[in-house]
Amino acid sequence: MGIVRSKYYGILRAVTVGMAFFLQIGIMIFLAMYLMRYSIIVYFILEIVSVITVFALVNNAESYKMSWIVIILVLPVAGLFLYFMWGRKRINSRYFRRLREYDTQTMQSFNQDEAIAQDLEKQHPNKVQISRYLRKVGFPVYSNTKVQYYGLGEEVLAAMLADIRKAEKFIFMEYFIVADGKVWSDILEVLTEKVKEGVVVKLLFDDFGTLRINTQAFRKDMKSRGIEMSIFNPIHRDVTRMTFNYRNHKKITVIDGNIAYTGGFNLADEYANYIQRFGHWKDSGIRLCGDGVYSFTCFFLNMWRIANRGVDINDADYKPSIQMEEMGYVQPFMGGPHRNPHNPIEGVYTRMINKARDYIYITTPYLVLDQSMRDDLTSAAESGVDVRIIVPQIYDKWYVYMVNVSNYGKLMEAGVHIYEYKPGFIHAKNVIADDECAICGTINTDYRSFYLHYECGAFLSEVDAVMDMKEDFNRTLAACEEMKLENWQKRPIGNKIMQAALKVLSPLL
Repeated sequence: MGIVRSKYYGILRAVTVGMAFFLQIGIMIFLAMYLMRYSIIVYFILEIVSVITVFALVNNAESYKMSWIVIILVLPVAGLFLYFMWGRKRINSRYFRRLREYDTQTMQSFNQDEAIAQDLEKQHPNKVQISRYLRKVGFPVYSNTKVQYYGLGEEVLAAMLADIRKAEKFIFMEYFIVADGKVWSDILEVLTEKVKEGVVVKLLFDDFGTLRINTQAFRKDMKSRGIEMSIFNPIHRDVTRMTFNYRNHKKITVIDGNIAYTGGFNLADEYANYIQRFGHWKDSGIRLCGDGVYSFTCFFLNMWRIANRGVDINDADYKPSIQMEEMGYVQPFMGGPHRNPHNPIEGVYTRMINKARDYIYITTPYLVLDQSMRDDLTSAAESGVDVRIIVPQIYDKWYVYMVNVSNYGKLMEAGVHIYEYKPGFIHAKNVIADDECAICGTINTDYRSFYLHYECGAFLSEVDAVMDMKEDFNRTLAACEEMKLENWQKRPIGNKIMQAALKVLSPLL
């Protein structure tokens, strides 16, 4: 009898709890409806409080998806339109399937020398996982490649122009921004002369980044000079498909298949400090000479196919024609939105951070982090790794700078050291770790680079350029101001509100 009574008592408790639960929900719904009908002012105030609460929640757990959820909730119709325009990954669209087919074609032209891969495994057991990951997603590691690092845009552009003058067979150039000025006029003059000498010149420019210069007269001028030019993702063509937000952010120059350049620099005067838009412009780049150039040649040809609707080109016709005997390892890589959600661009950064033992140094113009990247950085710092990040003090976009600042707090609390470059705008995109390896390329630590843009870079190990990059980082620190957590916490309340709001909108920035 006691067992039966206990059984019914348990059921009664469950029913009572259930009734209480649903009664609370009912009361809350009734209050909301009552306020909406009879006290619209109070309801409106509570709506504002709700929005503020949502913003507070997302700033404690920000991520790409979470930001879009908040945008859609706060702006139900407009947010939905924006998401379908810019937020969806579209990994199964016909356009992205075609891009992946081109990627496969490019990867098939690569041939990994297993002896080189095994040598790297022996020399760097602590970092070999980074190289393994890149090989797994299709990018071979090379030896016999000389790497030169340049710590200023004017230095790398001058070296590149000198190499272009020596071209004998072909010149491939792929850039996000091209603007009228001394940099472009100097390059164009040399390219015109090389065409007259029989050198093939192919230019691939992003439409959005060249809006000011890409006119009918400009295209006609290129044709009259004998220069082949293609435009990536023309804005007018892609508006209806709403893929115009996917921009080609790569910076690549390939000369005769033997020399390649990449880095943060574009073909405009501010990158060489001929003009100063945001104080002193601090950029960087690398020059490759040897076997590793072949990957950058194939990267260019891959995007050339995309821009020219699958034009038939044999990558093997453009292999290096010189032999270098250089120690060390070079592993070029690329990525883009068609590779989401497993984009190598974000993947290689994540692995660099997670494999650091002693230190990891990062330079970036945009510190617009998602939750996973912030967790990686804070976890590294809390594990005793010396994490240092240099960002600009003089910004090019005030709203992105506000998001940069909003990310300082959680990082500094974990022990990450953040420095602002005082002379101007730092545009260099470098990562250096443990005196062992580094990445130099076009990649910003923001949503656009990790989710929306086509990017490229090179993973470097056992080459002198790694220590050159570290020395450049340390020299740059001398011109920086370290941010302090106590000062960050005392920033004006208006800035805090603005930064919290902009962080939620950061996928659109």
